[in-house]
Amino acid sequence: MEIHPGIFVSSLSTDKWEPDPDVGGEIHLLCEVVDLQAGLSRYSRATEPFTWVPTNRETLLVLEGAARIEIADGPTLELKAGDMASLPKGAQTTWHVTVPFKEFWVLS
Repeated sequence: MEIHPGIFVSSLSTDKWEPDPDVGGEIHLLCEVVDLQAGLSRYSRATEPFTWVPTNRETLLVLEGAARIEIADGPTLELKAGDMASLPKGAQTTWHVTVPFKEFWVLS
């Protein structure tokens, strides 16, 4: 939520989640400004692997659960709560998440 021009505040315990049409699960958008988006994603139910191609560099912190991220022509990342990663714009990824899963991400 923007509490003052350019100042955004939220909480991990937010109840303001929306369906994420790009990759399933749910999303909570903290901010969306020129060349930057930041927010939370979560999955509470078992999900099939999904593909994702970041439109900008994606930096993420796994808050809950785990994810195996297969990167086309690259490594496979095994991330768990507390792990961070940064993926380049245009990376072809396939995600396998262990639920419940929650991450904080920034696209910049």
